[in-house]
Amino acid sequence: MSDTVNIRELNALVASKADFINMVTHGMDKTIVGQKHLVESLLIALLSNGHVLLEGVPGLAKTLAIKTLAQLIDARYSRIQFTPDLLPADVMGTMIYSVKNEQFQIKKGPIFANFVLADEINRAPAKVQSALLEAMQERQVTIGDTTFPLDEPFMVMATQNPIEQEGTYPLPEAQVDRFLMKVVIGYPSKEEEKIIIRQNIAGTRTTVQPLLKPEEVIEAQKVVEQIYVDEKIERYIVDIVFATRFPADYGLGDLTGIISFGASPRASISLARAARAYAFLHQRGYVIPEDVIAVSHDVLRHRIGVTYEAEANNITTDEIITEILDKVQVP
Repeated sequence: MSDTVNIRELNALVASKADFINMVTHGMDKTIVGQKHLVESLLIALLSNGHVLLEGVPGLAKTLAIKTLAQLIDARYSRIQFTPDLLPADVMGTMIYSVKNEQFQIKKGPIFANFVLADEINRAPAKVQSALLEAMQERQVTIGDTTFPLDEPFMVMATQNPIEQEGTYPLPEAQVDRFLMKVVIGYPSKEEEKIIIRQNIAGTRTTVQPLLKPEEVIEAQKVVEQIYVDEKIERYIVDIVFATRFPADYGLGDLTGIISFGASPRASISLARAARAYAFLHQRGYVIPEDVIAVSHDVLRHRIGVTYEAEANNITTDEIITEILDKVQVP
């Protein structure tokens, strides 16, 4: 009986935060036309206290979506345009010698913000990309001998161009794994594109007013952390992740020659966290299998390696994930 009461309490707690979701969603809808999945993914990453990687061709409102989210929350926002000649110090900050004080002073870089947009992250070489690693994982930055903790909430929202484009470097696996989700964005529909044209030529772009404080985001994150994940759901998550590592054990022998490496334990943690945030967005105090399924593609897409054979046959990680979800038994 105690479980039932707890679930009721959790449902009530989640319901009390419904305004938070509505305010952010309505605020985003005023600026972003369509792209519902993009908006939802940004919210899931924010509520899960994770980072998000957006991939798509230029002009799909990736930067606009991220900037709008940062503006809705009255928080510090910075944008770093990644270029081939960018240096780690340009991101993190550096020591500058002050002639006046006759000593070195620390000049903090643009990473010191609540929302950091790493634009076209795969245009910079690995040295710069790896400079983000400590900040993303440890939530701290070391300049010289001094280590600075980063403010909460802290979220890196990176955009990348499809790897086929000229002048792009593939992100190292270790860095890609740090992103809670990798969201692939497609083109808008014909109707949505008409609205986009209309808004832009009429000059009726709405100015974004801050609706929330950073403290409210932290409160919402704490509620998400309390959402109930049953043992059956945990088993289901583990089964999905293990099916990427040992496909033959799950009757997926045909995937053995296609997957070069499976998802890491970080994938299991990310699936549980993202499923909780998805349940929160749908105003539930507990996770159901549909929540896990809904976030699986975005959470696992960048964590599974495919062999040359798979690439030659144009088999994508999305197809592999779909096959795994079809095969693994739902609780």
